[in-house]
Amino acid sequence: MSSSPYLNELIQQFCAQRPIRAGSLIISVFGDAIVPRGGTVWLGSLINVLEPFGLNQRLVRTSIFRLSKEDEWLSADQVGRRAYYSLTSQGRRRFDKAFKRIYLPVLPEWDGSWCLAVLSQLPAEKRQQVRDELQWMGFGSFSPILMASPHADMLEVNSTLTELGALDDTILFETREGEPYSSRALREQSRECWNLDQISESYKSFLERFRPIWQEFSSKGVPGPQDCFIARTLLIHEYRKVMLRDPQLPAELLPPDWSGVSARQLCRNIYSLVCAGSEAYISDMMETADGPLPEPAPTFYKRFGGVRT
Repeated sequence: MSSSPYLNELIQQFCAQRPIRAGSLIISVFGDAIVPRGGTVWLGSLINVLEPFGLNQRLVRTSIFRLSKEDEWLSADQVGRRAYYSLTSQGRRRFDKAFKRIYLPVLPEWDGSWCLAVLSQLPAEKRQQVRDELQWMGFGSFSPILMASPHADMLEVNSTLTELGALDDTILFETREGEPYSSRALREQSRECWNLDQISESYKSFLERFRPIWQEFSSKGVPGPQDCFIARTLLIHEYRKVMLRDPQLPAELLPPDWSGVSARQLCRNIYSLVCAGSEAYISDMMETADGPLPEPAPTFYKRFGGVRT
């Protein structure tokens, strides 16, 4: 149990989910804490650090098995009686796409251009698969056959469509930058296509849950290493769930009271505050076959525009 009542409340809320999302939390730990430090961890040490979250050994082992065999996120390397887990190449690609969005310091400025994907030539069963993947990448559905994004990475779009075997049957356009970037009709269309009202409410819920943590830690002092790790893990886990549904539209297309801006700032502030303590905990508690996890890669310290150690 944590010494922080607010942190205990967050743990209780996580444990109250049905079904409990152990696999999702494990992916959050891998992406946030393990990947920057070599990407491999002994299962026993992972079980130990997940115990304060209310996850028992059996649940962790079952979740790891599913992530390895069914979801193909993880692969195992057996050394004697110990199992060491790493992200698969497929899991690494999923991670790179998702987590690089989480730690961006700021969104790049928008020049008013759009990427349009016309899906009319795709077979019906393939069309839905492409729609789902493009939505995950931040595209909005303007119609059943037209999807659009104001800031798509065309190399990533082409790579994704190639992996899906859909590149030759998808029509891609890039519009030129223009004025005005955003009309009232386009803002309303964006609100509907990306369900911005629901995403905004999720951000507000995130703010309500984590503001007390920031207020407590910044006024009473940073807690011990274990509490820092718990706070950081739950912070990124909950932020990831909301942020990956957020298309991260340019400010010109967002409502004036968009709560995602405050949520990102709060996440950055707490993350920076608990970073040093949580890293000390990771060094003490997590192991590879060669001993403690390596020190974080230099890119780790550039998260959110720079975190202090």
